[in-house]
Amino acid sequence: MNYKHLHYFWMVAHEGSIVKASEKLHVTPQTISGQLSLLEERLGNALFDKVGRGLQLTETGRLVLRYADEIFELGRELNDVLRGAPSVGPSEFIVGAASALPKTIIYKIIEPALKLTHDISLTSREGAVDAMLADLAIHKVDMVLSDTPITNAVSVKAYNHLLGDSSLCCYAAPRLAKAYKQHFPQSLNNAPLLLPTSQYGIRQLIDGWLQQEGIHPIVTGQFDDSALMKSFGQAGMGVFFMSSTIQEEICDNYNVRVIGEIDEIKQKYYAISAERKVKHPAVAAICDSARSSLFSS
Repeated sequence: MNYKHLHYFWMVAHEGSIVKASEKLHVTPQTISGQLSLLEERLGNALFDKVGRGLQLTETGRLVLRYADEIFELGRELNDVLRGAPSVGPSEFIVGAASALPKTIIYKIIEPALKLTHDISLTSREGAVDAMLADLAIHKVDMVLSDTPITNAVSVKAYNHLLGDSSLCCYAAPRLAKAYKQHFPQSLNNAPLLLPTSQYGIRQLIDGWLQQEGIHPIVTGQFDDSALMKSFGQAGMGVFFMSSTIQEEICDNYNVRVIGEIDEIKQKYYAISAERKVKHPAVAAICDSARSSLFSS
């Protein structure tokens, strides 16, 4: 493998065209075209298809790009290490978290890592789990927090570390709580409901429970972000579900009341890392504390 050829391909893939890549690399477009042809000949497959006046990655091209991202990210990390970047100041710890996870839960899970004896500089990112796992694969994050375990269907080499689980409580603003608390959970028939979007595992569990109980609510809102869902709940726009582990904080911070607890639903929490056996001290502290304290009951 000629890594200069691979680097030219990587730049074209990220810039979207040979011309833009040539400007970044300060070489002619003809040079890049020739290098790409040699790489395709070496691999035995085309890396790009021409679509109109642009380029689109082929299936092989997408596969090669995933490996190239990792190779050049590791090269950047090596340069940082050789320059002594990690030895000066706090060590960076980057955590990706699914947007639907309650922010209070995320804080309680991460907090033990910040109490380690050596300095740690935390970077917290949120978004869709698939995007976070892609960042994990190329070492842009050290750990992903999710309520859904990674499966073989995801082409990322990573490992699940179960932190624990929690039952759910049903919350609402005082006016709605008073209306729906009696005869819970059947009182939720035709009740306005605020739910996570269907991409999150907890939504599937809630939908299954509602169907099992024969409850038919009115879904008035679906959210990717748990904080936004709680804000709508605080405003009295609907009833919402959240972990019972943090019910005190939710009630105090959002001025809502617990309508009832659902023991049949257990929301699981996972730390997903690139290591089968956890070696990163911050990840190890998170796993140990969550299992012994946060979810021990």
